[in-house]
Amino acid sequence: MFKENIKNWYKLNRPAIKETVDTIVFVIVMVIIIRFFVGEIRWIPSGSMKPTLVEGDRIFVERYSRFYRTPERGDIMVFYPPFTELKNTPLKLFSRLTGFFCKDIAYIKRVIGMPGDKLEIKIDQEGKGTVYINDVPLEEPYVRNVYDYSPCSEAMYCGPFVIPEGEYFMMGDNRGNSQDSRYWGTLPEDRFVGKAIFLFWPFNRVKVL
Repeated sequence: MFKENIKNWYKLNRPAIKETVDTIVFVIVMVIIIRFFVGEIRWIPSGSMKPTLVEGDRIFVERYSRFYRTPERGDIMVFYPPFTELKNTPLKLFSRLTGFFCKDIAYIKRVIGMPGDKLEIKIDQEGKGTVYINDVPLEEPYVRNVYDYSPCSEAMYCGPFVIPEGEYFMMGDNRGNSQDSRYWGTLPEDRFVGKAIFLFWPFNRVKVL
């Protein structure tokens, strides 16, 4: 009797069920296409990019430029750090492509060192930190405080060293509070998600990055 009721209910509601399923599938496919080829929305969970980005900021991350260019020095990039294991199971791939229930840790930092660059971080006696690229000091007006660098230790990647081909040196603008390439090394190009280009929320902080 119960099975008969289910069958009758399904026959009666079959058009509506089919329309609902088709709509859900269409929405999922469009989300995947938009996120993979156009861009996605992200929020800032920490203060590592202060003053450029602060906790709670909402940004748009574009993904289309990766098809025709590589990241450039100064770009603010979203990426999966080297220590984040990216499993390629169907469920994990689905969550990364759609953003649904995705728990993979992503960072946002600025490109400082490019492939082939000789990089060195020096901190003088007054505590001022400076990044040198190919033995030339890098001008960084976006840094929160040049006197707020975390001291370099033997376990850190402060150089001098040459960045391997296909890899990048990433740093946060808040040099005293940023877990970046100084701690975990250079970033392979295939770990990039996209480039942050626009801050759209809150309204009083709207700007192009």
